[in-house]
Amino acid sequence: MTGMLLLFGTVTAAVFVAVLLAEGVRRPGYDPVYHTGSELSLGERGWVQIANFLQVGVGMLAFAAGVYLTLETTLGAVLLTIFGLGMIGAGMFLPDPIRGYPPGAPKGTPTAATRQHVAHGVIGGPVAFVAIFGACLVLAGQLDGSWRLYTILTAVAGLGLTIWTALAYQRDAPNTGLVQRALILVYLGWIVLLGIHLL
Repeated sequence: MTGMLLLFGTVTAAVFVAVLLAEGVRRPGYDPVYHTGSELSLGERGWVQIANFLQVGVGMLAFAAGVYLTLETTLGAVLLTIFGLGMIGAGMFLPDPIRGYPPGAPKGTPTAATRQHVAHGVIGGPVAFVAIFGACLVLAGQLDGSWRLYTILTAVAGLGLTIWTALAYQRDAPNTGLVQRALILVYLGWIVLLGIHLL
């Protein structure tokens, strides 16, 4: 049972990254270097990224349970659960058309936003990524040797990329999407490798 929970979480994390990267290069009018992953929830194929958010969110709930049963850390499991709920929230609350996507949407980042857009940004942004940062710090204490070091380095890199993504988005920087993808790869890559390690 524990192995199945960890495996499910590991697979959904890998699927999330694969779908994010694949959809980013096939959408007309979408620039993966500039646009964030959230903007893939918009347009005719938006349902693909919505489903992607939901599947990884459910996967992270399973992964959190598997980590609890394996490493016996309640706080670490709770923080991973919050991250999973953040991904589910990102799928439930859609961002507004923004930054020129879908084609025809206003350029840049408008000052006014719907409540749904704000909820998406808060739940799927700071809440989720602060939670996984905390999970890294907690789980580092449960791991030994190189795994402890890797997990601490993941937390440091993830925090730096979270701040960089937020600043880039706020400034409407041309590399916002690239920075956010690095952030996602750092954390979900860690999930995948940790899941394999614990299995």
